[in-house]
Amino acid sequence: MTHQSTDFSRLAKHLEAYTRKYAHEVLLLHLGHGEIEDQIIIFKGFSSSLMQPTDYNPDNPVLAEMPILRIDRLQSPYNPNQPIFLEQNLSLEKMQQYLSDADIC
Repeated sequence: MTHQSTDFSRLAKHLEAYTRKYAHEVLLLHLGHGEIEDQIIIFKGFSSSLMQPTDYNPDNPVLAEMPILRIDRLQSPYNPNQPIFLEQNLSLEKMQQYLSDADIC
């Protein structure tokens, strides 16, 4: 496993831990690199891609090794037709501050 893979794996576990601690929130990650895009939703400790197939095994990482463009915090339950945003367009640095404030990393 490369250092970068370890970082993505650690970040995914921290984001999942955040949603277990704050079960009233859903995280929506927007990732992209060039023409490749993905959206990952994280809720109650589980991650799922909204644009790519998600492995049935929850131990396999969903967070792709591509830049996180922005993160949205939403109120659960998540309704894609009527999402309730708590905060939009967060940077990874801002989300890492939330993780730190929650004693997750």
